[in-house]
Amino acid sequence: MRCPEKCGRQWRLKQEKLEWKKQKEEEAKEEVGKKQEEKAEKQKKKQKKEKTMEVKRVAEEWEIWDEKEEAARSEEEAKKLVPEEFCKWIKVFGKK
Repeated sequence: MRCPEKCGRQWRLKQEKLEWKKQKEEEAKEEVGKKQEEKAEKQKKKQKKEKTMEVKRVAEEWEIWDEKEEAARSEEEAKKLVPEEFCKWIKVFGKK
């Protein structure tokens, strides 16, 4: 018959091994969970960056459009003013 002390030690060793395996499994699961969270965070940052780039691009297009429209308005105003100024000069120089 075996000594109860030895049996107890063996049982404790097996229990420790099981706990060690469980602990390793839990650590592995936690590590996988952390990696997934990091991946999700990176994905969110990437999406946010893409949205920011899209907003910047649209804002830049608006600025270009505003500049073009302002240039068109100034050209129209210049065309209106040129004949008036030209007529004034003709009247001034035409009387001499």
